[in-house]
Parts: sequence; C-alpha cells; structure tokens
Amino acid sequence: MCTALNPRYQPPSRDDLSNTLIPAWYSVEKSNLIQKMAQVNKIAITCDGWTSVAQDHFLTVTVHYIYRGRMMQNVLSTEAVYESQTGLVVAKEILSIVEQFNLGQKVIAATVDNASKMDAALKNLNFEEGWFAHTLNLAAQKVYDIPAVSSWCAKIRSVVVWLKRSSLSKTVLREKQRLLNLPEHNVILDIKTLCNSLFLMVERFTEQFDAIQAAVLDQRLRKPMEKDKLEGFTCTDLTKAEMFVKCMQVLYTSTMCVSSEKLPTCSQIIPILMKLEAHFRQSDEDTVFTSSMKGKVWGSLQNRYQVSAEHMNTNKYRGSITFKYPYYILCLKDENLQKFLKEATLMDPRFKGKLDEGEAADIWDRLEKAAVANATAAVEQPPIEDPQADRVMDDAEMKPEK
Repeated sequence: MCTALNPRYQPPSRDDLSNTLIPAWYSVEKSNLIQKMAQVNKIAITCDGWTSVAQDHFLTVTVHYIYRGRMMQNVLSTEAVYESQTGLVVAKEILSIVEQFNLGQKVIAATVDNASKMDAALKNLNFEEGWFAHTLNLAAQKVYDIPAVSSWCAKIRSVVVWLKRSSLSKTVLREKQRLLNLPEHNVILDIKTLCNSLFLMVERFTEQFDAIQAAVLDQRLRKPMEKDKLEGFTCTDLTKAEMFVKCMQVLYTSTMCVSSEKLPTCSQIIPILMKLEAHFRQSDEDTVFTSSMKGKVWGSLQNRYQVSAEHMNTNKYRGSITFKYPYYILCLKDENLQKFLKEATLMDPRFKGKLDEGEAADIWDRLEKAAVANATAAVEQPPIEDPQADRVMDDAEMKPEK
C-alpha cells in the first residue's frame, strides 16, 4: 500500500518502531503529562493487577484529577511484576510509578479491589482506599452461595449454553422474536467474576422466555435432550426469575450509578446505602426465596461497611413525598472520610434534605471555612504558567503568513 501511494517512501521497520520511534513518542508524552500534573494539587489513583495468558503479572496505575474545571484521567504506567505479590511489593510498585510523575505528595485517595494484597499495599502507603462498585458486586455474588438460587439458576444456564452453542438456534430465535414482537436481543451467559452478570442473564432470559420456548419446540432444533432442558424449567422457576429480577434490580442500578468515569459519584454512596437497606430489609410478605437473597446481600454489605444505624425522620425528599429512613454512618477508621462523604452528599442538589438540619448546618459552616481558606491560598500563591501555552504560541509564530 505504501509503495502504491509513494514508491520512494521507506516505512520504518519493526525495530525502529519498537526501539526508537515509540520510546521517543512516549518520552515526549510523559514529559508533557508531568508538566501538566505540576499544576494539579490533588489527585486520585486507580490500581489493579492482572495476569496475561502467558501467566505474566502486571500492575496498572491510572490517575484521575481536575484540570481547568474538567475531570480527566491518564494511564500512568503498566509495569510487569516479577516478585511475589505481597502487600509490600505492590506498595513499592505503586509508589515507584507515582514518584516517576512527581505525584507522591498529591495522592488523596486510591481505588482498588478488595484483594488483601491491595488493602495491605495502601495501608503501607497511607492512602485512603475504596471501591464501592466492586463492593456492591461482591454483595451480589453472595447469592451464588444460596443452594436454592444456585440450583435454580443452573437450569437457566443450561438453556443459555445450549442456545449459544448452536448457530442455527440463533437464527430460529430471531424468527420467533420477530413473530412475538420481542426485542431481538441475544441471550446472556453469566460469568461469576463479571459485575451483575447473573442478574443480566436472568433478566434477559425472562424477557425472551416466550421466544426461547418457541425456539426450543421448533422442529429444526427439537431433540430429546434439548427438549428436556426447557421442560425442567417450570412455571415456579419462571416466577422465581421474576422475583430475582425485582429483588436485584436496585443493586444493578446502584452499580451503574457509581461506575461513571466523567462524573463524580461519591455523593451517592450514603443515599445508595440508605436505599439498599430499605430495599433489602426482610419483611413477612417475602417468600423464602426472596428473603434468603435479601439476607445474603445486605449481610455482606453490613460486614464490609460495618454499618450502624442512627434512626431519624427525613421529611424532605423528592418534593412532597415523605420517607422515614435510617441514616447510616460508615464506621471507617478515618473520620475525615465520613465527613467528606457527608459533605459530598449535602452539596449534591439531588439529595437535598437527606441530612438533618443540625448536622447540615455544621457541614455548611465547615465547607464555607474551607472555601475561604482555599480562596485565600489561591490569591497568595503566584499563578503557575501553563507550559503548553508557550509552545502553542511558538508554533503559531512559526507559521508563515499567507
């Protein structure tokens, strides 16, 4: 292709790309990012370890920050780790990456999963940690431990696996979906390590049950073994699927709410915990199937957050609707984190009235003092010049006039 475009052009070789061009490009981009981050006072990082197909272990660190009023993120580095994955080793790797970009004193929070080595690493680094969405997913996975749920979802999984193995079954399923005016969606197979995959599988199966039933009974696909798979799924099992979707829907929605990359989500943590407690509170009207799921999910959240309830009446929520919720304080080691979450909730207009008036007044007073202090410090500190501005100006000056 290059020869056809320009026979005189000699494209760079693989060695030149790997050893010269890409490293030079990376060096320039890294230098630009370091200069850019010099203008940022506070950052948050995300750390995660993963293993390749070749069984090589890597650690990736991503930085999140606000630059000129916009939320931004950059991947700092992905480093190969050849030592035993202990908390101390992970801490050294994270610190090494952070210090390459002169960010050691600017990290105010770190997001990791709930692996013990990650928890130990952040304790060694004295970084505040947490990943609320991952905690919600771990709570959702607890339903796998319920024997009644495990045996019931195995019936759905066997039908889904059979549909995915046959190419003809997809064609027949599409035909039945069109005849029944159902959305032409594919079935979903759950994977335990993926967030909310069990909920998505059951929800899609419930949505497409009529089409699946019609497809299985089609003469082109009908075989004794295949027929038995769906015949083993009774009306009671379908009712359980509907109850499962109704019970776990709020957990899925909560996970999506706090999984945004470009919008702040910390203000939603306390209201979501309040909503989840109200939803997963067991009642006499619950069936044994629903009650067991509620107990498992909320029990997991209570253990992880050590939630303690301080009951109070909240009369200001969504206009004229009145709710009575317990208000939760996350029993975390650092009280400053508790204060931060409350401040974030109070400043979010969607959750106006979630805190009682006395506590809200104290928080507003604290926020006002912090705003005055930050404004005073900004006035006293000399402005930092943008290193990109001069380069843009130089480029503009270099352009010949037309």
